[in-house]
Amino acid sequence: MTKLDLGSCHPELGSGSRVHKMNQYLVYILTNKSNKVLYIGVTSNLERRMFEHKNKVINGFTKKYNLKKLVYFEETSDVRSAIEREKQLKNWHRDWKIKLVTDFNPEWKDLSVEGKK
Repeated sequence: MTKLDLGSCHPELGSGSRVHKMNQYLVYILTNKSNKVLYIGVTSNLERRMFEHKNKVINGFTKKYNLKKLVYFEETSDVRSAIEREKQLKNWHRDWKIKLVTDFNPEWKDLSVEGKK
């Protein structure tokens, strides 16, 4: 396993964290029950990260706006690509993000419940 130091904005990738041997990184989008608020994040462990979001373990945007519904994700084996993609999506217009989610998940179902991780 490899140690990475990629900054404080991604605790799962921060100093001293362990990366899975499979090197799987996911960029994901969460929303609230009414699909009005969007959050884009990156993680190396989507199951753990969804547990944290759903149980409001970490104070911040997702806790404040009750964002627990996983509606989109994409996978890469390169952590830097994942972080760059996260930044890219965060800079997109809202309409583009909505189209991305709708093309991937037309009914905006909670994919963490659907078992599609």
